[in-house]
Amino acid sequence: MQRLVLAALCGLLAPVAAFAECSPADRAQLEKLDRDWGEAGHRGDRAFLQSLYADDYRDLTPGRAQDKQAAIAETLAEAERNRGNPGPLPQYDFYLIHCTPTSATITHRVTTTHGEGASARHDYFRSVHFLEKRGGRWQVVSNAGQPLDDAGVVRYLDLEWNIADVADDRGWFERNLADDYIGVSSRTGAIEDKRQMLAEIGRVRITQADTSELEVAVFGDTARASGVYHVKGTDEAGRPFDRRVRYIDTFVKRDGRWQIWTSQGTALAD
Repeated sequence: MQRLVLAALCGLLAPVAAFAECSPADRAQLEKLDRDWGEAGHRGDRAFLQSLYADDYRDLTPGRAQDKQAAIAETLAEAERNRGNPGPLPQYDFYLIHCTPTSATITHRVTTTHGEGASARHDYFRSVHFLEKRGGRWQVVSNAGQPLDDAGVVRYLDLEWNIADVADDRGWFERNLADDYIGVSSRTGAIEDKRQMLAEIGRVRITQADTSELEVAVFGDTARASGVYHVKGTDEAGRPFDRRVRYIDTFVKRDGRWQIWTSQGTALAD
């Protein structure tokens, strides 16, 4: 799913910069560099950070006017605090990367999980990094980001559903379906509660699940997500299917955590 989103983004940008297409290998290299950056910050690797940040680096996050040395000092101080009182490691996902031979933009979600199981609390952040290739190596020249609002959290939760479908991730559904969940199957029209929904996991094999036209609206502690779900796979008898479904999902926020409350889909004609 993430690869398809990346492909779509690059397709939009191609008419502007067709001469400098960002290849999958380029994006993989930049994603690795970003992950290495996170690990270096966690362990307090001053040498790595000194090499990665450009001398004219600036943090453009509102309220933060950090230069290179201030950013490194803050990262090292945080690493030292973590050594004395280890906290949860942030996880990075939903990467979107665009690059030319000399510049790159990397964006991704950052999730920090506190606690375990159904009572776990998640903090969500969106980072945007701008890099330039100088002297044959990538350097970070500026950075921006901020915590996700409720609409952003719901948007990513709705997209996570696709990944869970492909992975037959029962644990994801157990955590993210509300106990009073009710859904209407786009295949059969039957009403399903949480127990019935969980029982359906693995009955069909989903090999591709993508969302388009995603829109999210938040109304206090409830939210609505709508879009078109394109799913491919094989059914219980091994027959291939390729369906597009227009759906509406409702989310409810309880104890500070968003969960799927209702879902209804209508199959679209070819």
